[in-house]
Amino acid sequence: MTYDVLVIGGTGVDTTVYVPELPLPYRDTYHVPPVVDRIGNTGSGVALGCTALGLRVKLLDFAGDDPAGRLIRDHLAKAGVAAEWAPCAAGTTRSVLLVAPDGRRLSLHDPRAEPGQRLPDDLYLPLLPRARHVHVSIVDWARHLYAHFGDLFTSTDLHDWDGASDYHRDFAYGADLVFLSDTGLADRAAVMRDILVNGRAGVVACTSGAAGAYLLTSGDRTPRHFPAADLPGSVADSNGAGDAFVSGFLYGLLNDEPLERCMRFGAVAGAHAVTSEGTHEAPIDEATLLGR
Repeated sequence: MTYDVLVIGGTGVDTTVYVPELPLPYRDTYHVPPVVDRIGNTGSGVALGCTALGLRVKLLDFAGDDPAGRLIRDHLAKAGVAAEWAPCAAGTTRSVLLVAPDGRRLSLHDPRAEPGQRLPDDLYLPLLPRARHVHVSIVDWARHLYAHFGDLFTSTDLHDWDGASDYHRDFAYGADLVFLSDTGLADRAAVMRDILVNGRAGVVACTSGAAGAYLLTSGDRTPRHFPAADLPGSVADSNGAGDAFVSGFLYGLLNDEPLERCMRFGAVAGAHAVTSEGTHEAPIDEATLLGR
């Protein structure tokens, strides 16, 4: 089988706690709604989102032989996402998410990675010739894989990179298509230009929440602004909105749509995501995306 998107890394389980406000003032005890364990993390979101949009997806990652690992494997299997796993003695990646009534979140991330961890060659090398596109999550063990991708078109999501942290640079400069959020940026345009000038990318898309998103290509002088899509309901949870944007954009890209249309698909998918509880519980499907 040929896969439209090969997703590398980025699965985990989110323990979601709905809190009365953020930041949360210190208090010995808060009574909260039911605390829920759900599939989470960025690779899960891109894989589930692209699958819901009709793309053929394969996901590769580490997972522990623990309840969190079983939750992830079961969820992806039920959603029709093909996946292969390398064992991780440290256990499965976990996050605790504090979510405020307005949908904002604070994530406490536990990567559970072991020092020097590497994905086995026989897990990913045979799949590269069968992939149209590779999306790489910013997990530390994945950075060395860029040397094996050759001419494959790749993407990554830097999330809330501040434009300075060295951790993100291999991903920022190694991918052909770079996504990020402007949450941590002092100068959005400067960071987007830096990625194009110093890296491999020809396209950078930067999301800005309710303010929309920005697109910069090698042929642009300044980033172009695209408005956010109308919400189809009330805000429930902002978790997963960025991953949904990536999924919508990749759907357009892999269907040979112009970049402007890809940005619109991303905006509609992101708007859909913030109206449902959980990180990746109800990704938008193709018919709904096109209808909106």
